[in-house]
Amino acid sequence: MAAWSRIGRGAQLSQSLSRIVSEGGGGGASAAEAASTLRGAASLSRGHGHHGSSSLHSLAFPGLAARSVGAAGHLLQAPPPSSRGIGTTPPRLHPASSAAVAAELSDAEMREHEAPPAPPPPRIPSLGPTRPAEKPRLVVLGTGWAACRLLKDVDTRAYDVVCVSPRNHMVFTPLLASTCVGTLEFRSVVEPVSRIQSALATRPGSYFFLANCTGIDTRAHEVYCTAAAGEGLPSDPYQFKIAYDKLVIASGAEPLTFNIKGVKENAIFLREVSHAQEIRRKLLTNLMLSENPGLPEEEKARLLHCVVVGGGPTGVEFSGELSDFIMRDVRERYAHVKDYVKVTLIEANEILSSFDVGLRQYATNHLSKYGVKLVRGIVKEVKPTEITLSDGTRVPYGLLVWSTGVGPSEFVKSLDLPKSPGGRIGVDEWLRVPSAPDVFALGDCAGFLEQTGKPVLPALAQVAEREGKYLARLLGKVAAQGASKAHCAGKVDLGDPFVYKHIGSMASVGRYKALVDLRENKDAEGVSMAGFLSWVMWRSAYLTRVVSWRNRFYVAVNWATTLVFGRDNTRIG
Repeated sequence: MAAWSRIGRGAQLSQSLSRIVSEGGGGGASAAEAASTLRGAASLSRGHGHHGSSSLHSLAFPGLAARSVGAAGHLLQAPPPSSRGIGTTPPRLHPASSAAVAAELSDAEMREHEAPPAPPPPRIPSLGPTRPAEKPRLVVLGTGWAACRLLKDVDTRAYDVVCVSPRNHMVFTPLLASTCVGTLEFRSVVEPVSRIQSALATRPGSYFFLANCTGIDTRAHEVYCTAAAGEGLPSDPYQFKIAYDKLVIASGAEPLTFNIKGVKENAIFLREVSHAQEIRRKLLTNLMLSENPGLPEEEKARLLHCVVVGGGPTGVEFSGELSDFIMRDVRERYAHVKDYVKVTLIEANEILSSFDVGLRQYATNHLSKYGVKLVRGIVKEVKPTEITLSDGTRVPYGLLVWSTGVGPSEFVKSLDLPKSPGGRIGVDEWLRVPSAPDVFALGDCAGFLEQTGKPVLPALAQVAEREGKYLARLLGKVAAQGASKAHCAGKVDLGDPFVYKHIGSMASVGRYKALVDLRENKDAEGVSMAGFLSWVMWRSAYLTRVVSWRNRFYVAVNWATTLVFGRDNTRIG
């Protein structure tokens, strides 16, 4: 009885296959129906062993073979690779064992039940391109001197402004050394970017993003960013992109280490407020630790030896502030270890090389008089407790501050943009990047291309500020000519190119003394002086250059408090 049942089902299967072939055989629906029928055949074969397989072959396939070969060819031609089913069936169905057909269909069923392909990665959140009726979007990378002066002066009636930076403030770097020893408090030298440009906090199309820019697509007019802190966000790292109409790269530079082994691991730089906080904490910690009983003499001397590498304005000013702190405050409040405190300034060449020879000599004499030892040498290696110079001299230290200038950052090096001598982003006379339409660069990360015939400008705050001021005016001219949207620059009259004129240099050397050099260069005529009057000019100039009235008040109060009560030596954190 079971045999007759199998024969009946086989006959039904044969009729189904014959009907599919006769109906045209080539469409997707017919092919799917055929595959379903064949799967039923394979199931029947597996359910009743070899005998069932031979019954299927003798009952179903002869009916199919009796049909037109052409029709069968349409039905059984190999499907495209992306479709499911029998993947390698030849154009004509040749006699074969039902066991082989069943095995092939079994593989198809296994593929059908495989796990679905992984979903595509989620789309990156983005701030899309501006619409024709909207204001053009100006994206600024950085919150340094150049970027913040641009943000302060840019016309927000003509542009929506988006600022991207890993810090939400500007640092008044000329006074940063004073915060390391407590002459000024840290908040007195920082200005929130939302105070510099209120549109970032109030205008609907303007934003500040706490993030690092990781890439730029100049063809698509997009910048790719990673949030500076991923805590609490949907993913870590949290990435997004921003479409721009005009882009300004003002991401600054990084301290130069000259690839000297151990510098990054053991030295403290002096570029950010966090660096000043670390120096202050380390200095006060060493002072307190040195008073512990039983400490060997040589260990006390090491802990209280402060070494500064780099004889530029930052290194000299920090050495002067440190010397003043030791002479006025340490000798009064740490009398047990006051004789162990030393300061050494290491420079490969002359200190303050950009100043007049007479001013350099004055600074050398003054620093030496107040306890700063000047050493001419080249650092070969830095270890956790000592420095090795090129002549083999070993200098033990408890605090090491590295101030040897700046160079291109890893981000700037990674950009596929023309480079000026020294590795900065190359710009023309109007601060444009020639190979990237609608992209500008300024500040420490940019320099004139060789074909402009102009020298690369020094990495100074006054250079960056002048460039920011100039570019704000230039962008205003572009907007006035209706060329502020992406790809609309065309033949725009940009006016006069950028020209930098040096207005002079100043540096404090401690103990109410400073240097003032108001000449365009060392060979030009002009004011060049040193002493107490120069110190008064130095403080007056910087007090007026502080960005906001709030911070000017803070700085003035801090100076007065330090003069009357001395520096605060509280260790916090």
